[in-house]
Amino acid sequence: DPRAAHAAAWPAPPAPAVDRAVVLAVGVVLPEAPPWEANRLDGWRLRGMATRETARGRGLGTAVLDLLIAHVSSHGGGLLWCNARTPALHLYQRAGFVPRGEVFEIPEIGPHRIMWRTVPATPGPPFL
Repeated sequence: DPRAAHAAAWPAPPAPAVDRAVVLAVGVVLPEAPPWEANRLDGWRLRGMATRETARGRGLGTAVLDLLIAHVSSHGGGLLWCNARTPALHLYQRAGFVPRGEVFEIPEIGPHRIMWRTVPATPGPPFL
């Protein structure tokens, strides 16, 4: 979808060139209605959020998440949701997400919980 956005964080100079090629945190957001409201037209799904284990605790996941929320906002806002890994629930809660339903298991990945929030629209041209 042309409205989708991908964000990534990697080491900045003066890190050696080989280190700068290593992605430390990533995330994707794309238009998709939440499963509990399949006809919703302003739904956005956050997918693929991940931070390299050795880079956690530096705010990189938060920075990626903030960029993706800004993208949703600049594209009209709406309901943003994700299947959050339970160890990362605090990341989403700090960003204003609230839980929905119970914890569920995704095979070979682990326990997750649906998290969601409303993102207000910001006027002006799209951010990303």
